[in-house]
Amino acid sequence: MESQLSETPAASPARARRRGRDGTAKILRQPDYRQLRHPFPAQTVFSEDEVAAIHDTALTVLERLGMRILLPEARDLFAAAGARVQEDMVLIGRDIIAAALASAPGSWRLRAPNPRRDQDYAQGSMIFMAGVGCPNANDRDRGRRPGSLRDYVETTQLCQAFDVIHVQGPTVEPQDIPVHLRHYATIRTQLENSDKPLFLFSRGPAQVQDGFEMVQTALGLSDAEFAQDVWLTTIINTNSPRLLDNPMARGLIDFARAGQMSIVTPFCLAGAMAPITPAGALALQHAEALAAIALTQVARAGAPVSYGGFSSNAYMKSGAPAFGTPEHLKMQIGGGQLARHIGLPWRTASGSASNAPDMQAALETTMGLWGASLAHGTLIVHTAGWLEGGLTFGYEKFINDIEGLQIYAELCSRPSGTPAEIGFDAIAEVSPGGHFFQTRHTMERYQTEFYAPLVADLNNFGSWTEAGARTSDMRATDVWRSILRDFVPPEGAAERADRLIPLIEAKTAAGGAQPMD
Repeated sequence: MESQLSETPAASPARARRRGRDGTAKILRQPDYRQLRHPFPAQTVFSEDEVAAIHDTALTVLERLGMRILLPEARDLFAAAGARVQEDMVLIGRDIIAAALASAPGSWRLRAPNPRRDQDYAQGSMIFMAGVGCPNANDRDRGRRPGSLRDYVETTQLCQAFDVIHVQGPTVEPQDIPVHLRHYATIRTQLENSDKPLFLFSRGPAQVQDGFEMVQTALGLSDAEFAQDVWLTTIINTNSPRLLDNPMARGLIDFARAGQMSIVTPFCLAGAMAPITPAGALALQHAEALAAIALTQVARAGAPVSYGGFSSNAYMKSGAPAFGTPEHLKMQIGGGQLARHIGLPWRTASGSASNAPDMQAALETTMGLWGASLAHGTLIVHTAGWLEGGLTFGYEKFINDIEGLQIYAELCSRPSGTPAEIGFDAIAEVSPGGHFFQTRHTMERYQTEFYAPLVADLNNFGSWTEAGARTSDMRATDVWRSILRDFVPPEGAAERADRLIPLIEAKTAAGGAQPMD
């Protein structure tokens, strides 16, 4: 498909020639979406004094009110660093937070099985992840259903097919695989079908250590090689307000000690799990994130850890989360200001509360994408396929969202203002009232100048009607069907996955690994 990129890196955009069926050379447009940087300056919603006040309030929350931390080892680490521990409440002083921010790295290389898929995880980078954490899947052919391993395989393949999705994630929960074996299936699926950076859930030390071993085995890495680079990421959610449970605290410690990346993500819904104002919700988000970041650094100074937040507002008539709202965008931009204030790259998210891949879903996701971009989010999650506030991964929505991501990615390539591009000769060539379709300037560029739509139909009403009056979700069905039908795993994927089979068989025979309570 022309919307899918070749394995050859190209400038953005570039031109390539391919022979058509008639033997003539055809010029193809080859954009490169693999590594993106934010095209516009970061925006602000708070003054510098207000950002400093929010940061100071977060520090006050931690030192006076504290975090409830359920894991004894985490409390012991904080106590050794000088925190006051009162049963399961940990009061964290400003000096501990300052030391953690001083030791946490400001950037690192996020490694992939294919080095050309590596990402610079740093402020200014723009990394897209599809919708993740969905217990259900939905498409026009099969309807809404509980997530299965087949759905996880398919959505992994869809994410691999588009270079504008930069990292793999837990798209759909494969509920037909027992939880104590599920991590074997998800890591194997990623390695069999993708060459992008990998994801592992933090569901307890046994599963995490299994995941580390699987990646080392598949990629042929020594202990030292695994530890010196970031090969795996996990998402750590605090339980707002001010609670860090056992699996999340354990994950922060285990990933830090292994030199792998934790993405700290409080989910602070204003009016529900956080104060109702943007500043209040951000103060709580910031406090929880700082506490989690500090835990990684007292576990291992210098461990890669991403600041993050997923704050929006609750729909006050039902308590349900809302996305793409003005409050969501304001908190995204404010979150970006706080990330820059502490000097760390950070994770934000788009998202949609809509129950169908309709205009509401498109609007919410697009507005969330713009908020994340204006905020200079390093990793932007839930950018494609996310429906029902994360309860469902929609195949048609994924394809339509990819169109939006690719259009946005095109903005990362600045237009040129050279004389050749301005085209005075073309203007002179056309008489008043004429047209530019056949000018030399147009003929030289028409095949490569414009973005070619993936799913949008740009025909007029008559042509669209004659072709069946098919809506964008109908056309999107054709796209994902063709991708899955024609999918070819990336080079080396089969070999990497084959190395895992003996390990998975042995661990399965031994009973797998139970998640942590």
